[in-house]
Amino acid sequence: MTSSLSEAVIAGADAAALESLPLPDHFPAACVRAADVGMFEGVEDKDVRKSLSVGDVPMPELAPDEALIAVMASAINYNTVWTAMFEPLPTFQFLKAMGKAGGWEARHDLPYHIVGSDASGVIVRTGSSVRRWKVGDHVSISPAYVDEQDPDTHHDGMLGLGQKAWGFETNFGGLAHYAVVRASQLMPKPPALTWEEAAVNPLCASTAYRMLVSDRGARMKQGDIVLVWGATGGLGSYAVQLVRNGGGIPVGVVNSDDKARLLRSLGCDAVINRREILDGDDTLLRRPEGWKRMGRAIRDAVGEDPHIVFEHVGKETFAASVFLARRGGTVVTCGSSTGYEHTYDNRYLWMRLKRIIGSHGANLHEQCEVNRLITLGSLVPALSTTYPLSEVGAATRAVQTNQHIGKVGVLCLAPRPGLGVTDPEARARMGEERLRLFRG
Repeated sequence: MTSSLSEAVIAGADAAALESLPLPDHFPAACVRAADVGMFEGVEDKDVRKSLSVGDVPMPELAPDEALIAVMASAINYNTVWTAMFEPLPTFQFLKAMGKAGGWEARHDLPYHIVGSDASGVIVRTGSSVRRWKVGDHVSISPAYVDEQDPDTHHDGMLGLGQKAWGFETNFGGLAHYAVVRASQLMPKPPALTWEEAAVNPLCASTAYRMLVSDRGARMKQGDIVLVWGATGGLGSYAVQLVRNGGGIPVGVVNSDDKARLLRSLGCDAVINRREILDGDDTLLRRPEGWKRMGRAIRDAVGEDPHIVFEHVGKETFAASVFLARRGGTVVTCGSSTGYEHTYDNRYLWMRLKRIIGSHGANLHEQCEVNRLITLGSLVPALSTTYPLSEVGAATRAVQTNQHIGKVGVLCLAPRPGLGVTDPEARARMGEERLRLFRG
């Protein structure tokens, strides 16, 4: 007989057993603390291992439209790095703003922030108004936390004023043994994937989908040449796959021979190693000389300038992106990991009739379209390595210092990698080697 809910989840207990066991009063979670907000003032290396730690936190109450997830696995995204650096501003400002709204939102305003915007796991409780989901369901979590009572949400989930990134702008995120999510964040876990493979996809894969495929983004069509910065990173690796699936021509930019080999094995024939093109001097990306070198390399690879530039690096690459897009082309951006203040030559934008499209996350319909592609095996997980929750600081540091490829997974309740597959025949059809592509 299992003695706790967590043990029952790990053992694969059925819904009746999960419902019969009491919720734990506390559980382990990766947190930053409000008391530490000033710890990096005047410090050049804001080492996230110093601010992000795992400790026991109280179990929160569940609102009527929410589900409590026993988290089997989660993942590191760059927003976790920002949270742990307290930049560009401490996320406790988001939590305080939620608290001022009152009602169930007040729970989020705490002196600690449970982080994490990706997860897969098992539903162990549902609120009284949850209809489509039940205890025992295996789920992946969309990070889009939306306000269904905002009229703009019904036009596009990402347009509502109350839209937030779960685990970044809300509390009770995925890097923990338990997480609180809205029913509108739930998706079926792809049954051929392990817990950690399923956990790494939602944020990055759906963001790339909206940027490239959705009618809210660049509307990529067959034959479009798409320049993808950081093409073996979390976002870039999904972008390359989506471009190939949609009949486009991906041009992937990497910074090492090892990454170039991985990118070719992913099916990206046009690969540019910027270290070689720029002679190891990345500052050239900020100057016309470097832009022109990159432009020549792209034309040498595919014969034309890109229709679309997939931009998420920000300050270091944005000027180059505006220059490199062809006349009438599009730069689509979802972030700025190297800095938010962009300087570019506006003549290349207005005189050559280019467009810049801002894109943020993905609405639930877009999320579910991507989840379907993953379930079909049309997209493979970008999981490269997995850490236990106890080493979440080291996992986040790897992303902070760009020492990773693809996505970094974190095991939460799952005791070891490789668990959670409920359709081994589908997995065999997808191919073990292909599913493990980023793990070497």
